[in-house]
Amino acid sequence: MSEYIPTIGLEIHAELKTKTKMFCNSANDAEEKRPNVNICPVCMAHPGTLPVINKQAVLHVLRVGTALSGTLADFSEFDRKNYFYPDIPKGFQISQYKYPLVSGGKLNGVDITRVHLEEDTAKSFHFNGRSDTFLDFNRAGMPLMELVTEPVIKDSKQAADFAKELQLLLRYLGASEANMDKGQMRVEANISVSKDPNKFGTKVEVKNLNSFKSVARAIDYELKRQAEALDKGEVILQETRGFDENTGKTFAQRLKETSQDYRYFPEPDLPKLKLSEVPEFQNLKATMPELPWEKRKRLSEKFGLREEAVDLFVIDLVMSDFFEAVVKEHLNDKEFVSLTSNYITSDLASLVKAVSDEVELGYEKISIKPHDFEALMVMTQKGDVSSRGAKDILAVMFKEGGEPDIIAEVKGLIQKSNEDELKVMASEIIKENEKVAAEFKAGKEASLQFLVGQAMKKSKGSANPKLVAEVFRELLK
Repeated sequence: MSEYIPTIGLEIHAELKTKTKMFCNSANDAEEKRPNVNICPVCMAHPGTLPVINKQAVLHVLRVGTALSGTLADFSEFDRKNYFYPDIPKGFQISQYKYPLVSGGKLNGVDITRVHLEEDTAKSFHFNGRSDTFLDFNRAGMPLMELVTEPVIKDSKQAADFAKELQLLLRYLGASEANMDKGQMRVEANISVSKDPNKFGTKVEVKNLNSFKSVARAIDYELKRQAEALDKGEVILQETRGFDENTGKTFAQRLKETSQDYRYFPEPDLPKLKLSEVPEFQNLKATMPELPWEKRKRLSEKFGLREEAVDLFVIDLVMSDFFEAVVKEHLNDKEFVSLTSNYITSDLASLVKAVSDEVELGYEKISIKPHDFEALMVMTQKGDVSSRGAKDILAVMFKEGGEPDIIAEVKGLIQKSNEDELKVMASEIIKENEKVAAEFKAGKEASLQFLVGQAMKKSKGSANPKLVAEVFRELLK
């Protein structure tokens, strides 16, 4: 495989967040479970009906193009893409061919070819034991953004990382939830291998990859399959393939169509778009929120956070807002900021995952108020509660609510810092562990940790471990 040069390009579709479908007034509701309720004569292609362009969908794509530093079209139009599948009621799909809304741009180091708008298809169902195909047209006509990259991706990790960054961008812009589990974002990979660095191999398209893991696995398998086939002298067919998540293998579906097969021509029932004449499409840079890569840089530079913490905060906006609310009065205290970050990304994250099926965006389930979390961090930093005690208090706050100082008092988790009391307890422990005490006096530093552990056990975790260690050192000089 090492002698072959891989070439990968991605085509990514994302369902856009709008109230209505792309060309009609039917509801755009990806959560609707009842089949064929969000339909109308327009999206069902009844004779005599006419489509109308959804302005919000166009705006979403233009804002994506602005974030990608792409070139926004001044003139654009829609085209008919002709093919005959049961999930296309018109016998063609309204898409864009020659004049996309966005050309060029870059994301995560990958060059973008184009970003355009089209309508989604219906959803097909096949039930066990039946040969029939059932169709739900709720999805038919939903606004669908398609982004096409240049064939410059060199491995599966780069491809998956690109798809993850695009998902984040769509969420930051409010353009799409882009949930791959729900089919709101779908990835297709165009893959080829060649021994000649100046010549592409035969392109194979793997369709409908519905997770980042599947994107990486499908690409790895396909690169290996093509290389092994060429080594055997076989010919690679230009075809469309599917991916079986159970076996980790791709499988042939059909020979790949070309643009000529679709017989594109301008959609006669829709007006041409002169985007510079639409007020809502002007000065889009001013509408940009903080973008994922900008936030990543800011969190790293402003707070000095670990890379893992930055990644977590960039992925989950609710979690990030919670963190920033907690530390806003302590920006010059690096210890406090680091302590807060660690407790949120580790302990609070574990509590959320235990009660949430959502892998991402689960922090909506946080019921703790930022000022209560801040108070807990202050208590922990001062040593009023131990690390173990802070974890126990946090668990109570998460499940039952309440203020950390009151919980600490009720649960007996306030650390004992009275030196006289600690000296009495330490003296008892030294008498009970004379051999260990003697070892520490002889220079065995690890023996001190044993003695501190005994003190924590005897005090049921309420003793201040730092102060206990100092007391033992004083008594054993």
